[in-house]
Amino acid sequence: MLILIDVFIVVITVVLMECFSWFIHKYLFHGPLWFMHKSHHERSKSFFEWNDLFAILFAVIALYLMFIDRENRSVKFSVGLGITLYGLIYFIVHDWFVHRRFKTFKSNNTYLKAVRKAHKIHHKNRSKSNGKAFGLLFVRKKLVS
Repeated sequence: MLILIDVFIVVITVVLMECFSWFIHKYLFHGPLWFMHKSHHERSKSFFEWNDLFAILFAVIALYLMFIDRENRSVKFSVGLGITLYGLIYFIVHDWFVHRRFKTFKSNNTYLKAVRKAHKIHHKNRSKSNGKAFGLLFVRKKLVS
């Protein structure tokens, strides 16, 4: 029974991370943290961008939560694991599939194509304001239809 609770916490954390990511992307990354996030909206010849520091920050938070709860493996550990899983999903879908940082992942999956299209809509606007589609995994049907 306890493992089901842990799995539930991990899944809920992944869903909440998508909601949280939408919020901070719209209000912080395209707000006061634009000075770092704008590197993601500019063409670059470098593999890394300033925006990648946000992924490192979330990884540190996740690892910290798992480390401090490594003995009990309770809620903090499960939340850290959920953040880690979201980070892995984000990396695969956003960096690998959408932005093609590695050229090995292609798909004709309808959902993934909608994710890519929504993200391209987001990147059409290269400025701090007037952006659309701030999420990644939850794609509004009307946006991509």
